[in-house]
Amino acid sequence: MEKLSIDQLNKTCSQVRRDILRMVHAVNSGHPGGSLGCTEFFVALYFNQMEHNTNFDMNGKNEDLFFLSNGHISPVWYSVLARSGYFSVEELATFRKIDSRLQGHPTTEENLPGIRIASGSLGQGLSAGIGAAQAKKINGDDKTVFVLMGDGEQQEGQVWEAAMYAAHHKVDNLIATIDLNRQQIDGLTVDVMDLQDLRKKYEAFGWEVVETKNGNDIEEVVSVIEKAKSLLGNGKPVMNLLHTEMGYGVDFMVGTHKWHGVAPNDEQLENALGQLEETLGDY
Repeated sequence: MEKLSIDQLNKTCSQVRRDILRMVHAVNSGHPGGSLGCTEFFVALYFNQMEHNTNFDMNGKNEDLFFLSNGHISPVWYSVLARSGYFSVEELATFRKIDSRLQGHPTTEENLPGIRIASGSLGQGLSAGIGAAQAKKINGDDKTVFVLMGDGEQQEGQVWEAAMYAAHHKVDNLIATIDLNRQQIDGLTVDVMDLQDLRKKYEAFGWEVVETKNGNDIEEVVSVIEKAKSLLGNGKPVMNLLHTEMGYGVDFMVGTHKWHGVAPNDEQLENALGQLEETLGDY
């Protein structure tokens, strides 16, 4: 896929945010907060950084792969998959409806292009990504595996088993990212279970660590992913600590866990869409 410019990426982010809001509003269900916060990351990955093929094949040979662990932020992923050509943009209108392929958490039984594992049971995505990365090594495939996790998800024990395994087995074709928005469903991560210093923790586990100070600045997001890629192949997996704001792009949603899993009403949707330019055409 041809890489988009920074200006084009920003325009795409605006449209993706509109998609997210309209999707969850239409069924009064879904997770807008984290989706809005991670928009720059997904757009940078799919429209600028990943070598991927929209002619989808489950094996994913000779292309970069992406695994979403915190599957509740499916709206942003569905929008980006549709906008990059995996399936029609019009299908976004079926989000969370009966018999839709676009379930609240991504699944595989509906054969939705771009989805390789069911996710949303938190703590499992890193393990799946490590397995895919090892398979690429066995098959002589030099492409990269990307994984996204939430910060509240770091409270799951399986994450740390996987982190130890990846370092021990030198899975150095893997870039994992943690969305550090400091929020989870019950409140601030520091109040629910303090994550403390994730950089020191992952370095102690044997990972290379990079940090995206402003994960809602598309230029910085692109730059840090490029830096992470430059560290691959040196015997260590790479962790990207991505600092974002939950609900970014909508003034009354930003920075609070209250929009983790709540859909906007009619008036709130109109307000939110008024803050976001329609750049690629609404579905």
